Amino acid sequence: MGLDGSLGYELSNLFSLKTLDLSSNNLHGSVPYQLPPNLTYLNLASNNFSGNLPYSITNMASIEYLNLSHNSLSNQMGDLFGNLNSLSELDVSFNKLTGDLPNSIGSLSNLSSLYMQNNQFTGSVNVLRGLSPALTTLNIANNNFSGWIPQEFSSIPDLTLGGNSFANGPAPPPPPFMPPPPQRPRNRPKHPQGQGDAPKGSESPTIQSDKKQGLGTGPLVGIIAGSIVAALCVLLLLVCCMRVQKRKDDTSSETKDFVGPLTVNIERASSREIPEQSLENSSIAAVKLPHPEKMTPERVYGKNGSMRKTKVPITATPYTVASLQVATNSFCQDSLLGEGSLGRVYKADFPNGKVLAVKKIDSAALSLQEEDNFLEAVSSMSRLRHPNIVPLTGYCVEHGQRLLVYEYIGNGTLQDMLHFTDEMSRKLTWNIRVRIALGTARALEYLHEVCLPSVVHRNFKSSNILLDEEHNPHLSDCGLAALTPNTERQVSTEVFGSFGYSAPEFAMSGIYTVKSDVYSFGVVMLELLTGRKPLDSSRERSEQSLVRWATPQLHDIDALAKMVDPALNGMYPAKSLSRFADIIALCVQPEPEFRPPMSEVVQQLVRLMQRASIVRRQSGEELGFSYRAPEREGDLRDISF
Repeated sequence: MGLDGSLGYELSNLFSLKTLDLSSNNLHGSVPYQLPPNLTYLNLASNNFSGNLPYSITNMASIEYLNLSHNSLSNQMGDLFGNLNSLSELDVSFNKLTGDLPNSIGSLSNLSSLYMQNNQFTGSVNVLRGLSPALTTLNIANNNFSGWIPQEFSSIPDLTLGGNSFANGPAPPPPPFMPPPPQRPRNRPKHPQGQGDAPKGSESPTIQSDKKQGLGTGPLVGIIAGSIVAALCVLLLLVCCMRVQKRKDDTSSETKDFVGPLTVNIERASSREIPEQSLENSSIAAVKLPHPEKMTPERVYGKNGSMRKTKVPITATPYTVASLQVATNSFCQDSLLGEGSLGRVYKADFPNGKVLAVKKIDSAALSLQEEDNFLEAVSSMSRLRHPNIVPLTGYCVEHGQRLLVYEYIGNGTLQDMLHFTDEMSRKLTWNIRVRIALGTARALEYLHEVCLPSVVHRNFKSSNILLDEEHNPHLSDCGLAALTPNTERQVSTEVFGSFGYSAPEFAMSGIYTVKSDVYSFGVVMLELLTGRKPLDSSRERSEQSLVRWATPQLHDIDALAKMVDPALNGMYPAKSLSRFADIIALCVQPEPEFRPPMSEVVQQLVRLMQRASIVRRQSGEELGFSYRAPEREGDLRDISF
């Protein structure tokens, strides 16, 4: 067809597409992270694609034919094939792929043809040995494979192995089975019976001598059974002793402070002001509870409603499902505040006048095997204390329900303020926008560099930044990454639902680190700068992705002035704008190692605010209203600072 350029990034919306053949064109760039999820046939061969194999391949459960050959794909393949049970032909030949073969490729039970020649793969090919019953064609020539050639390969009709560093000859057979010699009893039976089925010549001299005077099958089974019963009795006695001792320890430790799974880096925290916000106890349905900061809950409700003991100390207040139903009016639509990746959030009005927010965890969003994992996450989240983080004040684990109770922040989200109406976005002056960036940067700095171990947010976006009446930011959903999500739900919500904020390394390989949070923070700063959404399909194609459109213009002062949110009405200082853009450019670097730590971002934003304060004092006017962007290009020099 002679196509040129790169593929779009919203292909995942093509749910009905089954066959996609774009082979033999001049397409370049990365293979899109978002591929049509229901494809059965995908051919991108003979183009100029580069970079990694996209992580979204793992979600293409119906794919039968996948051809990415004759491109410039590089790096390791990644464990992408665990869900591709229908795949019958895979061709990644003539690329620059490196590293060992992923374990998941050995799970392709229906694979009949595999072409991997002319790459730079290394290591053993043993992971492919289980494919031989169905595999009819295997070409792994001209790589850097080493080790023995599996014997199972001899049954593959079309096999090409040349150009590797395999050891000469077939793989050696596994060592023969060597059963341990049976123990001799004090009174041997007069008529010994069968001694086992070890092949002749494989026994050691000890075993051969025992063949004449060994145990019969019956006595041997009796000895083994007796040993097992004795061991179980000892084990049961130990468990009983441990439970008694633990009950004593729990009773004696109720008045002591605890050290949980989340600690604070005192050395770093000493240089900051992190006020300890006390949690007030709510009286609910006449249930009296001790002060949450002094409480170590002894028991919570299990899945079937029965009481069970917890293993972790929790500072948050335990609630009952009944009390939360009353406070949210049975989780009615009128109480709904929003919906996230793990469930819906409701406003809760309690009889004592206290207002909180309740997140009702969707059971389909988690793959928890037991409540302990949830309670450990609650224990850690309840001890996150920072003025720019929404505190967790309570929780509920009862009758199979899991709910989280947060402090209520009632002025909406940053996403609402920026994108809902022009009137709302006009309230966000330049000074307020910089302050929001600084507050959320401090929240991430606390999670990444003060908490031990570091807490990765994993879902940083403008809809998770809540604003109070004075437009101070409060970051929500902190610590929720500790809850193990369902794999399919994770891909759909984190890659597709929040795609505009996802760092390249997560979209391509599923890797997510603190530096991925830094990238997402840079995207939010771009929203503050431009007033645009991270992804906007209503705009022309070249401007739909905010990062792709804005990044090349961040160091162009003329283009930068045109990018600014029109809601600011030109009221911003030019030098402050330029420094703000410089921070963004660092945060959205494609390579994570080149992104700065959040402590460095905080320092730069603090310096930007300090310079703004000096100018405000000199001018006697409020920043954000003192400096109107010039109508003429030459006037820029006159208002910058």
